[in-house]
Amino acid sequence: MSNQIWWIASRSAGLIAWAMLSLSIIWGLQLSNKTMKKAIKRPWLLGTHQTLGGLATIFLLVHVVSLLFDKFTNFGIIDLILPFSSTWHPVWVAWGVIGAWMLIAVELTSLVKKHLSKKVWHSIHMLSFLLWIVGTIHGFLSGPDSHTMMAIGTAIFVAVPIAIMSMLRLYLWVNEPLKPARIQTQSFRAKSR
Repeated sequence: MSNQIWWIASRSAGLIAWAMLSLSIIWGLQLSNKTMKKAIKRPWLLGTHQTLGGLATIFLLVHVVSLLFDKFTNFGIIDLILPFSSTWHPVWVAWGVIGAWMLIAVELTSLVKKHLSKKVWHSIHMLSFLLWIVGTIHGFLSGPDSHTMMAIGTAIFVAVPIAIMSMLRLYLWVNEPLKPARIQTQSFRAKSR
């Protein structure tokens, strides 16, 4: 058991990071869809979303640091920060490394949001959806327990609300009333054709 403690710590932290990321995305979709507008006050919803994203980042760091001490996989720092540099399942690990960098980008830009244009921040923040997919693939490819019915059931249980809420968000975005700046841009494009 003592030989596996770092692997168990890393796997547990990775799963918790994935769960926190999933909940953060669901909370963020609640914010952007305004589906909970009357039931929950927006500052509380935003604070919960930010806390969950922060927890995902902290557990990601625990996941990575634990792997440095694991003697079975024998990762070095370069293996954990540079995609495809690992000798232990390089493709599987690369998904995780890429996902980690994406999470760091989303979190750092969220912390400095007031110093960025809304367009830049929003573009980077939209990586969260791709990040969730990348993290899910990494977990399923690299986890020895990922093919169990419980793991598959959990992934489906989490993926369904994210998919439904994402489709709702897309529908609302496509059908939202045009703002004056958007109307001018579209009428200019129509005239220039």
